[in-house]
Amino acid sequence: MKKIIFTLSLIPIAFQAQQIVRQDPEIVKYVSQVNTDSLKAHINALVSFGTRHTMSSATDPKRGIGAAKKWVLKKFRNYSKNAEGRMEIFMQSQLIQPDGKRIDRPTDLGNVIAIIHGTNPDDKRLFMMSGHLDSRVTDVMNIKDNAPGANDDGSGIAALIESARILSTSKFPASIVLVAFSGEEQGLLGSKMLAEKAKNEGWQLEALLNNDMISNNLSSETNLINGYQLRVFSEGLPQYELDTKASEIRKFGLENDGDSRQLARYIKEVGERYTDNFQVKLIYRNDRFLRGGDHTPFVEKGFPAVRLTEFNENFNHQHQDIRKENGVQYGDLPQFMDFDYFKKNVGINIAVLANLAKSPSKPENVKIEADKLTNFTTLSWEKPRSVEVAGYYVLMRETDASIWQKKTFTKENSISLPYSKDNYFFAVQAVTISGNESLIVVPKVK
Repeated sequence: MKKIIFTLSLIPIAFQAQQIVRQDPEIVKYVSQVNTDSLKAHINALVSFGTRHTMSSATDPKRGIGAAKKWVLKKFRNYSKNAEGRMEIFMQSQLIQPDGKRIDRPTDLGNVIAIIHGTNPDDKRLFMMSGHLDSRVTDVMNIKDNAPGANDDGSGIAALIESARILSTSKFPASIVLVAFSGEEQGLLGSKMLAEKAKNEGWQLEALLNNDMISNNLSSETNLINGYQLRVFSEGLPQYELDTKASEIRKFGLENDGDSRQLARYIKEVGERYTDNFQVKLIYRNDRFLRGGDHTPFVEKGFPAVRLTEFNENFNHQHQDIRKENGVQYGDLPQFMDFDYFKKNVGINIAVLANLAKSPSKPENVKIEADKLTNFTTLSWEKPRSVEVAGYYVLMRETDASIWQKKTFTKENSISLPYSKDNYFFAVQAVTISGNESLIVVPKVK
């Protein structure tokens, strides 16, 4: 049996008192820099373009999607001056033709992309954050009327710009990618375009945090207020190559342990570590009923991707013509945003991105012994490819638990624990000396 150095409980109530000890001061600094005045300025600028409909003007200097894309490009380029040449800014463009669905004229589809390149040239990992730039009103084909899109999804774009401002000075081993998608409301067109590119070019994209509506706290109909929870939607069974993986998933009960689901658990642990009096709520669905998000094309290509979104939704302020009926104001306007809540959600993104980009790559060849009857569980693994590690966490949870409940630290490459593999799930992650954990690896059977 390998030596166990210490065990860290992850039961939520007990864990709260221990989180502060494990905070990385650099990440604390970045999270503290999120500024509500900056967020308000970004939202007001986005709303000022009138409409950001995907098929609105690409050439008008003040109104439409073209002007909005140029503004985001300019913001990214301004912040790139802080990155000592490591921040790459570009537009991924494609002229798309009418599709008989939600595109009825030739349209210039463009994603605005910023890459904060890592300092380690051998580390090819990419960690992505996204939002969608386009907006709409009630009629998805209406390109003329004002569609302010303050929350949907001005909040996601403002979060990207604020993250670019803050993280442009960072020097992490791995790279961070910030993407403002176009064409979300017309059928996830921009995200499909980039997911295809990432797959064809073999990007080592290990996580996508898609932010879509993260600033509203009030629900329609029920008038409930919630400014202390953020939902993370994640896929359970992997859609990508499920037919080849189904037998092993079923055999070992891993229906809840796909890569996107593990990413969601990671976001919960790290996000709550750096945000006081706040809960990341895991939703075990890829997305909401009757709705879709830009993470889905990436999920379909086999990349770990999740949707971050506010806990409450107010349908009076989503996909609505701006109007007043029976004393009720409709429309996605800035006045309905909670900027303190918004600030916390941006901070969670920054904390997770920074922790990932500072982390080691995942342990290799993680195995669990299952060739004999025993009440101990033995796991083994190989060191990660990039970044030196301080050691490893072995994670465990009961089979009906939604989050990891216990972490055991070791500097060895194998461990035996006095818990039956029949009663628990196990996983392994690498960790740096500053406490930055890698993504989670579920073991395969030896």
